[in-house]
Amino acid sequence: MEFNPTNFSLVPPILFAVSLTVALVFAILNILRLIFASRKYTPHYVFSVRLPKEKPNEEDKNKSVQSLKEEIAKGETIFASIGGMSAQKSFKSWLFGRDDHISFEMVADSKHITFYFASPQKNVRYLEQQIQAHYPAAVIEQVEDYNSFGLQGVAAAAYLRTTKSFIFPLKTYQKMDIDPMNSLINVLSKLEKGENLAVQYLVRSAKRSWHAKVRKVVFMIHRKNSVALGLKYSNPIRALFHVNLKNDGPSGMNAQGKPLKRLSAIEEEMVKTMEEKNLKAGLDVNIRVLSFAKTAEKANLYLENIANAFAEYNNFSYGNSFSRARKNNQDRIVKDFIYRHFRENISFLLNSEELASIFHFPLSTTETPNILWLTAKSAPAPANVPDEGISLGTNLYRGIKKDIRIKRADRRRHTYIIGKSGVGKSVLLANMAVQDIQNGEGVCVLDPHGDLIADILDRIPPERAEDVIIFSPADLERPLALNLLEYDPRYPEQKSFVINEMIGIFDKLYDLKATGGPMFEQYMRNAMLLIMDDPETGSTLMEIPKVLADENFRRLKLKNCRNKTVVDFWIQEAEKAGGEAALANIVPYITSKLTSFISNDMMRPIIGQQHSAFNLRDVMDKQKILLIDLPKGTVGEMNAYLLGMIVVGKILMAALSRTDMPSEARKDFYLYIDEFQNFTTNSICQILSEARKYALNLIVAHQYIGQLSKNNNTEIKDAVFGNVGTMISFKIGSEDAEFLVKEFAPVFNEYDLINVDKGMACLKLLIDNSASRPFSLHTVWPLIGVKREGMKDKIRSLSRLKYGQNARLVEAEISRRTEIKQ
Repeated sequence: MEFNPTNFSLVPPILFAVSLTVALVFAILNILRLIFASRKYTPHYVFSVRLPKEKPNEEDKNKSVQSLKEEIAKGETIFASIGGMSAQKSFKSWLFGRDDHISFEMVADSKHITFYFASPQKNVRYLEQQIQAHYPAAVIEQVEDYNSFGLQGVAAAAYLRTTKSFIFPLKTYQKMDIDPMNSLINVLSKLEKGENLAVQYLVRSAKRSWHAKVRKVVFMIHRKNSVALGLKYSNPIRALFHVNLKNDGPSGMNAQGKPLKRLSAIEEEMVKTMEEKNLKAGLDVNIRVLSFAKTAEKANLYLENIANAFAEYNNFSYGNSFSRARKNNQDRIVKDFIYRHFRENISFLLNSEELASIFHFPLSTTETPNILWLTAKSAPAPANVPDEGISLGTNLYRGIKKDIRIKRADRRRHTYIIGKSGVGKSVLLANMAVQDIQNGEGVCVLDPHGDLIADILDRIPPERAEDVIIFSPADLERPLALNLLEYDPRYPEQKSFVINEMIGIFDKLYDLKATGGPMFEQYMRNAMLLIMDDPETGSTLMEIPKVLADENFRRLKLKNCRNKTVVDFWIQEAEKAGGEAALANIVPYITSKLTSFISNDMMRPIIGQQHSAFNLRDVMDKQKILLIDLPKGTVGEMNAYLLGMIVVGKILMAALSRTDMPSEARKDFYLYIDEFQNFTTNSICQILSEARKYALNLIVAHQYIGQLSKNNNTEIKDAVFGNVGTMISFKIGSEDAEFLVKEFAPVFNEYDLINVDKGMACLKLLIDNSASRPFSLHTVWPLIGVKREGMKDKIRSLSRLKYGQNARLVEAEISRRTEIKQ
């Protein structure tokens, strides 16, 4: 074709017009894109991440730099997996903005530094799996989105970005000997009350084309032997307008044909770091900082301090660096922070190594106390956890929640709960008891505080109101009788049981080995035997002083006594003794131990009535609900202990009497005892070892193991740990942890047992009569069951009307019966 200069002269204007049109179209689309993106909101689900702070030892203190880098590398692997995800590519995602970004955040107030991640629903499970894979002990919990603003103060916001092209790398942890985040965490840890600081990292996978751009730059640098020229000729704008590269001469030559200078050592290192950066996954990043303080000056100072902390990563010699905090358009930055908007115009690209350097979860060696650590590790529940029985709570491990239940048969081996005050023991007891009540089971709850029973009463179903018996000594108007010496004549062996139990109770209350000796036991035992042999003329604690001091009453009792040994004791020994052993001298010694009870206006109407208000065998067999309300502050410590021990002893006695019925007919009865060390004599050993045969199932709780031993007597302690099937340990002290660790090893160590969070516990569950491998238990807060307003008062009224007696009539009867005639 013939060359036409005119046609050639029209090309530049046409090219210019086409280019201008294309530029205008893209400009309009970009404006629309910015508008749509600013209005678009992608819901993010927020999760807190807590890691265990390992107990420091000498090995940890001397941890090598290599070990530190290996720990940070876990975070790099997570970011590499995110960078390996396919970037969204569609006109819709281009126009409206991508919605596949994930946020990693550090949020601090005056008390804690908390680590979070927030993700669209579609990526949540993937992220949880990635984090758990590299941090197996981490606990990930979905939480409500946090609020970084206080009630009074000023907010300030800024964003950070790199000063140079993404091609230039930042300084990474691989070139540092300490945790690069130390400076940042140090800033976050020095806040005053009412102040907040948050750093937000929005990340998403970068488009794969960035690798090609880096390779092109490196190629041009090598071709031109100049970093500056390499960057210049890799600029796509120059290529768009067909700049003639030949004008700069062939490779290694300038325009005049002279050899170009060789790359300097720094330039060689720069190219090397570019190539190293290009070997790893890339991620687009937004970094925002939000501060809240009492004054604008303080809020802005925190922003500057955060920005200065990022100077750790500046690579001034041959790499990239972070800019100062950019605070323009504060309202938009705050809004973007809250809604986690990803802004293209402040975005920059980092590879996985760089990103792991500026954000990773706290290292176990980090000494900052403010970090919200996972105080004890979590452990998974075994695969054979039963799906029947009452619920103890849940096991949460690696984002999987499993309901933890215990079978009826396994509960017959008893349940032991230990933990400091306020850690969740009473809540667990209440939840278990409420479920038993809802299931129609027979239940007795012995509460030394009163709150446990109040919570249970609020949740008793209306259909079980008739089954409730509330034994409350604080009810002075209609006391419920509890005759300590009452027994069933059909079972003569119960008499000996009652007497031995009473001796054991007074021994626990008064330490008879130190204050009573055999004399007290001899006279007390024979006095009880004497009055119990003739219940028609009175056989309560009130009759003991009378039988000792009133000769006429004693003669009446001796006349009706069928036990010759007892009669001989009183006639041949007690009445004939002289000197210090004379009966007149012994009486005050014995009655001094009883006076505090029989002279007490609260106790006397209870222990002075001949017939108890309820039959414990009937309570067990008919699956009733017996609530023993013994708040020590109201009832008195000694009174509460006496009544509690009597009830426990009588329940055991009733259980043992079930020998008269087939084993399959014995309905399970659940005895809950809070602070059980105060309500047990050595008979608890018999309950733990034998009561399961009679379907009496114990659930006992207390605070520390030392409570189970007295005067070097470890009989109760040995019985507990030798017989209980299920063991639940809330937060305990170091001495107890040293003892219990052998029960929970190798899953949990002493540090774990000491640092369990409130409401959580370490559980060794009996499953099909075999102890499981220990695992973590999250108890249920708040309480199970529907709280029924007003139900508590109605049930109390019903119980006192059915089982209580008019106090004035009771007092009159006791006075008549116990009057000592001169």
